[in-house]
Amino acid sequence: MSDLIDRVSGGDAAAVARAISRIEDDSAGAAALMKEIYQRSRGALVIGITGAPGAGKSSLVDKLALLYRQRGERVGIVAVDPSSPFSGGAILGDRIRMQTLGLDEGVFIRSMATRGNLGGLSRATVDAVAILDAAGYARIIVETVGVGQDEVEIVKAADVSVVVLVPGMGDDIQAIKAGIMEIGDIFVINKADRDGVYSTERELEALLSLAARDDGWDPPIVKTVATENQGVADLAEAIERFRQAQRAGELSGERRRAIARWRIVELLREKLLARVLESNATVAMLNRLADEVATRQRDPYSAVEEIIQAAKS
Repeated sequence: MSDLIDRVSGGDAAAVARAISRIEDDSAGAAALMKEIYQRSRGALVIGITGAPGAGKSSLVDKLALLYRQRGERVGIVAVDPSSPFSGGAILGDRIRMQTLGLDEGVFIRSMATRGNLGGLSRATVDAVAILDAAGYARIIVETVGVGQDEVEIVKAADVSVVVLVPGMGDDIQAIKAGIMEIGDIFVINKADRDGVYSTERELEALLSLAARDDGWDPPIVKTVATENQGVADLAEAIERFRQAQRAGELSGERRRAIARWRIVELLREKLLARVLESNATVAMLNRLADEVATRQRDPYSAVEEIIQAAKS
């Protein structure tokens, strides 16, 4: 374990991959591993990229990572993909979507499955980010699966949240429904060479004017054409401006405390559930109750209450 942690701290990509696999599979020693990893944080900037399906998030991540590499910074990318309903693994491959970066030793790319978790984030995403931070990746980009209304979870893993929209797809309405207007620190209108970009920009400006933020930050709107590498430098500049504004105010500390609280609650939920389900008697009860609920002999709420009562006794 200590050898693995030292190799992670040294930036060994193979060790980083092995460490992420351990926490993703929740294998033996995962908790002990993360206890050490969290002590080796280097203060990386975590950038969350979220938005509607088809908005070009992967292309934007690709070009943003290339820009950071040109500046000599190591980049970690966590692409949170939908789970396979059969294996639980990520459906999309690590390097299929970002082939340009695949051979760059200064870039680490990892696909992680959501495993049915709402919010577009994997259970282990925050731990994966911590591992990349400990490994010395100065910029860590978390790209969430584009599932629309559950994207707001990105704020629980990122220092800055970038919401990607495109003209002509009704994304402004989708943003309101999903609560994205509240979590976006920077808004990107990608594919800005399409018709309707100015109309989308005006609508976004009108919506943003209605939502005052406690920290006084005015979220900028950046227009990009990721496939042509246009506007990517402007996005990087906007990200840096937000980071400086965070450091100047108190928001960064509040945000990190909120993330920490969420992480504790998530781990508590996992551990309590695992403890309840670890006995053979509980598994047998669960199977019996599942049959009863499936055949409409009882409802799932009373089934859960029965399990809780059994756990108490």
